[in-house]
Amino acid sequence: MTVEEILRNKQIKPSQKTGLIAEMLLQKTLKVDDLVAFAKVLKDAEKATCIEAIEYATKEHPGFATSACLEFVTQSLISKAPRVKWESARTIGNIAHLFPGHLDQAIKNLLLNTSHQGTVVRWSAAFALGQIVKLKTELNSHLLPIISEIVEKEEKNSIRKIYLEALKKVI
Repeated sequence: MTVEEILRNKQIKPSQKTGLIAEMLLQKTLKVDDLVAFAKVLKDAEKATCIEAIEYATKEHPGFATSACLEFVTQSLISKAPRVKWESARTIGNIAHLFPGHLDQAIKNLLLNTSHQGTVVRWSAAFALGQIVKLKTELNSHLLPIISEIVEKEEKNSIRKIYLEALKKVI
């Protein structure tokens, strides 16, 4: 079955679609760059399913992510659809360590999502930014003060906790 057939099949539940696509990535019967190229032109719901499959697969095996994948999820952070935003952020959190010198735009887009009204979007941005901070790159000189400000403004303890745990590991 192709990704398009999976997405169009009304008898497959949404969570199953994600699992099937992720399994194709993990079994290497689908290349991440091919999925990225396909997902770029999809509507938000289907795009989110593809990004969620990438997120799931990169959680288990981040090494198959490519620079095209990073670029795609970085751009997807500015989507209007919350699910696209949060799945993209979680993917970046999974793969940031592979691209420490190519995270400037991802950071900018993640920072935009730190004030989003949706808790899951903010939580996912916190996860990704926390993973980036833990890399201890020169980006931290700029990022640490901003994260400290975000912690002060964030109303949800669960999100503040993500930032604080990351800060503990670098300070």
